[in-house]
Amino acid sequence: MNASIGRRLIRIEDADDPRVAPFRNIRERDLVGREQRFVAEGTVVLNVLADVHGKPGRPSAEMLLVLENRLAGIASLLDRFPDDVPLMVVPRPVMDEITGFPMHRGVLALGRVPDPVTGASLLSAMPESALVLVAVGISNHDNMGALFRNAAAFGADALLLDGQSCDPLYRKAIRVSVGHALRVPFAREQTPEALLGKLAAENFAILTLSPRGETTIEAVASTRRMAIVVGTEGEGLPAALLSRTSSVRIRQAPGVDSLNLATAAALALHDLALKMGRLG
Repeated sequence: MNASIGRRLIRIEDADDPRVAPFRNIRERDLVGREQRFVAEGTVVLNVLADVHGKPGRPSAEMLLVLENRLAGIASLLDRFPDDVPLMVVPRPVMDEITGFPMHRGVLALGRVPDPVTGASLLSAMPESALVLVAVGISNHDNMGALFRNAAAFGADALLLDGQSCDPLYRKAIRVSVGHALRVPFAREQTPEALLGKLAAENFAILTLSPRGETTIEAVASTRRMAIVVGTEGEGLPAALLSRTSSVRIRQAPGVDSLNLATAAALALHDLALKMGRLG
């Protein structure tokens, strides 16, 4: 075992130990909403958390909780966190009792959410060439996580969310995003109209994605600043929003109504990223 990790270990034998109280019977609505904290799980996600820890405006780790039989195998990962991040080690029965669920992959982190930023401040700080993904009404955490993963894969600078969209820092969303919900900047505005207004003020070309879009996305000319807006899988984007923007569609074989949200967003981002020269 790495010597520095050995010095940091805090062994927990009782699920009622007050030092692990933040992990106990996790209620994410309270944790993320009121306490501005989040839970991350698994080595892939914790590697991303280690990448962003300590960077201005990014999430940070508060403490780590690890199964004792996983300790040796992930020593190099744990050593990426500074000594002031407590490292607590527990046997499996205690881990299951602490967390209240068995699907924890043996590695958990409690993190701190950075202070929220407004859409205006996020957009104003972007480079001259920028690509933004906008999510409207996305209440499913799997879909939200997939959007962040797609945004990272295709070089988007940020996500903008409306007030009806779920929190991307819920445990499941972070897991599905493979940690990129911790890496890709995001901001929230309460209404889709507010989102469009902020984008227009920063000279973004705004495209809305719909199966009934006016033109195909490959026909869209590239500009230096582009935003693609996606909605729910069931209802899609509101008609009022589509009427105010340039709507685009992805060409499909006849007889197929639509793609799922994650796939459609990935294809749209890929097309725009290619136009903007963002892909290797």
